Amino acid sequence: MFCNRPNLKCRSLDSEFRFRSMSCMLQSKQKLVSKKTKKKPLKAAAQQPSKSPVRDRICLGAFNTVSEQDPRRSLESNPNSRQSRPQGKTSQPSSHLQDRVTSMDSLITSFVGMDISKHTWDVHLSPDNRSFTVPATATGLSELLSQLPAVGTCLIVMEATGGYERDLAAGLFDAGHLVSIANPRQCRDFAKAFGQLAKTDRVDARMLALFAEKVRPRLSEKPSEKQAELDELVTRRRQLVAFQSAELVRQEQARSKQAIRSLKKHLELLKKQIKELNAAIAKLIQSDEDWRRRAEIVASTPGIGEATAATLIAELPELGKINRNEIASLVGVAPFNHDSGKFKGQRRIKGGRKSVRTALYMATFSAMRANPLIQVFDERLKTKGKPFKVRVIACMRKLLTILNIMVREQTLWMPKIVN
Repeated sequence: MFCNRPNLKCRSLDSEFRFRSMSCMLQSKQKLVSKKTKKKPLKAAAQQPSKSPVRDRICLGAFNTVSEQDPRRSLESNPNSRQSRPQGKTSQPSSHLQDRVTSMDSLITSFVGMDISKHTWDVHLSPDNRSFTVPATATGLSELLSQLPAVGTCLIVMEATGGYERDLAAGLFDAGHLVSIANPRQCRDFAKAFGQLAKTDRVDARMLALFAEKVRPRLSEKPSEKQAELDELVTRRRQLVAFQSAELVRQEQARSKQAIRSLKKHLELLKKQIKELNAAIAKLIQSDEDWRRRAEIVASTPGIGEATAATLIAELPELGKINRNEIASLVGVAPFNHDSGKFKGQRRIKGGRKSVRTALYMATFSAMRANPLIQVFDERLKTKGKPFKVRVIACMRKLLTILNIMVREQTLWMPKIVN
């Protein structure tokens, strides 16, 4: 019997030698491959002719910007492009909604939140972290103005409370302050995002001040007296039309003779009042040159009547002043995504001005039958298998975009161009 232990040592040395030799061979091969790959691009570069510098980005997502526009590209406007975007050197870099106050960031040093009720105004100043309450009267307004920071250095945010904010906002506008009347739902969602579940007047004022600091909502403008009057008349007409519809339903279901007589009298009164309001609205629109021209432009579109035109003028003064994405979101006809991971939810519209959307909804039905452009657009969606409600909302947005461009360009409906 021979012992194998000495052979173990020899074998280990032999395997170590083989491993080192193999590693050296691999390193030498890698060096040869790298030399060959370095020579090939130089040879190819010598054979290829010199290319002209890239003048424009061909694909989306390129990181290199251009200094000169490609002369081969057409400079004509594309009818499918963002027509509502201002053209020329003064155009904005994007048509997406920009809701932050960026032009006066350096001047604004404090933020004020105001919670409004019928009898009192709760105020919170940030970053001073000071809160106080004043009565909702002329004396309270004077006291409030005396405790606010200097004009132009503070951003004041309040919620739309159905009319109680009008007198306070008017007083602040007259004093020269920067005021933003925000959507209550948006402000409440902001408070919940910060974990603030409690709701009191003082807490709401403090959260509104924080909302002003973090979000910087868009500034509001003081409406003119005529604009406020037109808004009230259109709102009252809409209320009477709703009453009229409800009374017509009750009349069909009534069986008592006395109840039927009462309903008939009320319907006659409502019809008379609606007729008077229509005349008052038309007279008020004709008294203003800008409104008269805008009503003429809007009403020239097939499918838009006088009632819809009056609603757009009274409750959508931004028509023709903002781009198509903003106007669609403002009215509430812009679909929003609902996706998560592999789940692809259905796009739905949400928010916006319900009264304008309701008037535009009824006008769209007429436009789908009488407007050649909307009619073709609807047929194209129908051939793609889109549901009826999806087609209606898409036609609403298309019609709104057309009206926005027409008002901005101050042009009437031109069927020759459409055809």
